[in-house]
Amino acid sequence: MPIKVLVVDDSGFFRRRIVEILDADPMLTVVGTASDGREAILKSGELKPDVITMDIEMPVMDGITATRRIMALHRIPIIMFSSLTQEGAQATLDALEAGALDFLPKKFEDISRDRDEARRQLCNKVKAVARSRPMAPIRSRPATPAARPAASGAAAAEPAPVRRGTVSRVSVDLVAIGTSTGGPVALQKVLTALPESYPHPLILVQHMPASFTPAFAQRLDQLCQIRVKEAEDGDVLKPGTALLAPGGMQMLVEKRGSQAQVRVVESPADQHYRPCVDLSFESVARTYPGRALGIILTGMGADGREGCRAMKQTGCRIWSQDEASCVVYGMPAAVAEAGLSDQVLGLTEIGPAIARNT
Repeated sequence: MPIKVLVVDDSGFFRRRIVEILDADPMLTVVGTASDGREAILKSGELKPDVITMDIEMPVMDGITATRRIMALHRIPIIMFSSLTQEGAQATLDALEAGALDFLPKKFEDISRDRDEARRQLCNKVKAVARSRPMAPIRSRPATPAARPAASGAAAAEPAPVRRGTVSRVSVDLVAIGTSTGGPVALQKVLTALPESYPHPLILVQHMPASFTPAFAQRLDQLCQIRVKEAEDGDVLKPGTALLAPGGMQMLVEKRGSQAQVRVVESPADQHYRPCVDLSFESVARTYPGRALGIILTGMGADGREGCRAMKQTGCRIWSQDEASCVVYGMPAAVAEAGLSDQVLGLTEIGPAIARNT
């Protein structure tokens, strides 16, 4: 049976364009359209779609408000269409916090210069989120940008029990985390569990456009007790600081003298993921052989599997998120099925396990 899609956008031209693309795929069928958020809420109940594509800026009711209400009522997977601007990044991150699972650029040339490839990516994204597990909206933004929780809060919280028995203590000098679809919310849940005094540096690789990563790093920094910043070339790895790979680039870890730092470099022309988990993790394997922890969170595809393999071959430990808590069980599945996971944990277990066992 085809996947049923509801298309929501205030532009009649854009609605027709999306309907044409989706209906051309035999695995997809558009069951209805809506021109504003209020109509989207009504039709989501009437038509019971498997997936909704949602614009952000609309009259009557915006897409973020509509997303939050639809998730509270029906928990239907939602993909946002976003402009790749600083303002678009902030709005898209708000939409992800409201419960949307993923986003795509509203300009198709920003997806791919190849029109047919852009169409394929849209259809594949819809199919992937149709099989996903939407999470409830999160409401954890601080009252003011300057607010930062006290370190004792997370440290005092008792972590949930982990799967496969108790997690044994891991001796590491670095924690590396890779993720994609569902990653912004997953990273927030993991990193907010770490105390300000966390003694190791972290690197974060999230599949995300270049215009989004500065806003995402800033948001994480406001929410977390540790420091989070978008990586710059030459940044030194410091305890209690997480460096986020810039969108559109590659972040590599290397030693210069006695210090470990990151290199931010142009991506190879043939590299699909920018940033790429595999490339970052392979550099971790070279720089921290046997002394790093690699963690793969929710995401489409298999990026991270070969990087985890390289880390594992040097004696590093690998954790992966479990299927039940993933938005899309792609990247963690690739790692687990390759026999690379030392530990498989639920999302709410990972942050406390890092804080307690590394």
